[in-house]
Amino acid sequence: MTRTRNIRPRRPLLAGTTAVAAMAVTAGLVAATAEPAKAATGPKLSLIAATTSITLTSWKEEPGVYLDLGTYLTAEGRPLELKVTRKSYKDPVTITQTVYEGGKAKAKVLPKGTVKDFSGLRDFAEITVTDKAGKKVLSRSEDFCPNNASGRVRPDAPATSKYPESCPTNPFTLGSVWGVEKGWAANTYAGSYTEPAMLAAGTYTAKVGVAKKYRDLFGIANKPATVKVTVQERSYEDEQSATGPASRSSASGEHAGHGAAHPAPTAHTGHGPGHAPTPAQAAAPVTSGAGPSYNVGHGPLKAAPPTLPWALKKQQAARSMRVGDTGGQTDGSRKAPALQPLSKRPAGKPSVPDVPKPDLRSLPAYGIVVSDGEKDIPGKDYLAFSANVWNAGPAQLVVDGFRSPGKAKMDAYQYFYDAKGKQVGYTPTGTMEWDPRPGHMHWHFTDFASYRLLKANKKEAVRSGKEAFCLANTDAIDYTVKNANWHPFNTDLATACGAENSISVREVLDVGSGDTYSQDLPGQSFDITDVPNGTYYIQVLANPEKRLKETNVDNNSALRKIVLGGKPGKRTVTVPAHDLVNEN
Repeated sequence: MTRTRNIRPRRPLLAGTTAVAAMAVTAGLVAATAEPAKAATGPKLSLIAATTSITLTSWKEEPGVYLDLGTYLTAEGRPLELKVTRKSYKDPVTITQTVYEGGKAKAKVLPKGTVKDFSGLRDFAEITVTDKAGKKVLSRSEDFCPNNASGRVRPDAPATSKYPESCPTNPFTLGSVWGVEKGWAANTYAGSYTEPAMLAAGTYTAKVGVAKKYRDLFGIANKPATVKVTVQERSYEDEQSATGPASRSSASGEHAGHGAAHPAPTAHTGHGPGHAPTPAQAAAPVTSGAGPSYNVGHGPLKAAPPTLPWALKKQQAARSMRVGDTGGQTDGSRKAPALQPLSKRPAGKPSVPDVPKPDLRSLPAYGIVVSDGEKDIPGKDYLAFSANVWNAGPAQLVVDGFRSPGKAKMDAYQYFYDAKGKQVGYTPTGTMEWDPRPGHMHWHFTDFASYRLLKANKKEAVRSGKEAFCLANTDAIDYTVKNANWHPFNTDLATACGAENSISVREVLDVGSGDTYSQDLPGQSFDITDVPNGTYYIQVLANPEKRLKETNVDNNSALRKIVLGGKPGKRTVTVPAHDLVNEN
């Protein structure tokens, strides 16, 4: 089977500097100026509309329109900052808001049920659509991810937002940070978490408001935004014959790159030969991580946030605010420059100094399905799944590979840094190898993780052939841990893996992020053709040979229970919930 890798464009670097292995800790937030003791205060939030009218497209081949109506939540005075966590998979997801009391940051616990997962605030936006006759044709509530595509609403607002881009989609996420920077606005459109609206061609009036519980919780005025909506119907076939391939390509980017500080990653560009691209209003779909993806091998990619319109309307009154961030900057808010591979091997005696080190941990397997190897290998049954190893910190994992002329493999070294970001040591840690197979074609760090199918008695039954990896920060697993980097640089294969002619490669797994690999290729997934039915465990094991130096190697394994059934050629898999997590 031949696969091609569609490279997701790299996110832009955000301005700011930091030490490689140390950032300010949330618990140590300090205000810029002292304030007298008073009640806890948060931001002033408002719902605004970027435009009073908008045109949406309904494709004949895929009826329905996505209600990206150009409504935004703005924050003034202070940023809106929310931290969403769970202690374990046995505990529910909880949420706190960062407020300020006497100039100092304080965590305010929000009511139970405010969130159910890490996708956003439940039923935040209330949308009502009426037709020309005033008849209600649609009423729905949508979740809101504060990390949605956002932009400044005034020129003296901070130049960049400290908050992450998009809300996590990994079912085993442990902690997330959501926020709307002061002087910024975040799109209230629910993106890939919502369904298209079945509206016929014509004109409508949409009213968008904030649910009462959130108005009361955050002090948002009850001022719904009203937008005139024109729905036009178009056809892929008509578009192709009228404009040709070049114009269709540009049409697909109707909303793309419109000055957004957080542009969306490129979505799938079509649904097969002769089809125009997916309507631009839709966010990129979330890949399951267990099937073919456009980031082959890695997955699942985060859902793309909706892109920003050309401009937001100015607020009615300008507010005097100091340019740039002052007090209240949280850990992870500043972005270190991308780490570049060194030009030559390290010199001097190897050492493992007493400085902060990474802590690699495995997530339970998910996206578990039975596959026939994409019909490439008749008569075979495979168990495909997604597996993630993440870094709980407090230091980045930094591995360099160096190539000797004429040799097929690179020699790999792990680097260590002090609290100021100065390199203070290194140690040999195995090798890197070039993988020439379609869908890979990059350098893999060997023995980073191991996947094993264990019997009910925890004895090994089958081992996956996949143990070498190119490290990329595909998933935000816990951005509340110390030194978490909310804006990792190498989030896809284009930024992480090197080329065949590379003389050296640097691979980095940032604090708070993990790398998901989907086991969808024969030889990587488990061959269960001759495995009897029964209860098994999928083991994800990080750093199996313990070559990498960590703060703790006792938390590197995660197990996921499964039950195999069925008959040859029609095998089945049942995946029980893992404590409170059930992604099925």
